Amino acid sequence: MEQIIHYPSLKTMLMVERILRAADTMLNREELKRRLPNKIMHQTLNLILEYMENRGLIIDGHKGILWIYNPSPKLRRAIEKGREV
Repeated sequence: MEQIIHYPSLKTMLMVERILRAADTMLNREELKRRLPNKIMHQTLNLILEYMENRGLIIDGHKGILWIYNPSPKLRRAIEKGREV
């Protein structure tokens, strides 16, 4: 297991979240780092993205990172009422 040198602050996590929410397309890690207002270590960014993916906020695939979380009650009800075919 990789040793974590630096844990992200809440400010840094919110900064990454803000950029991902506002993005209209998938972003790769380099583009995400470029859009951030402050520099961020690559390991710290990976830790944030891993946390967000485990919480179901993003999808981190080979084409990039995409914000998927939608807290809409209407969407939640539609998913619960829907059935798999």
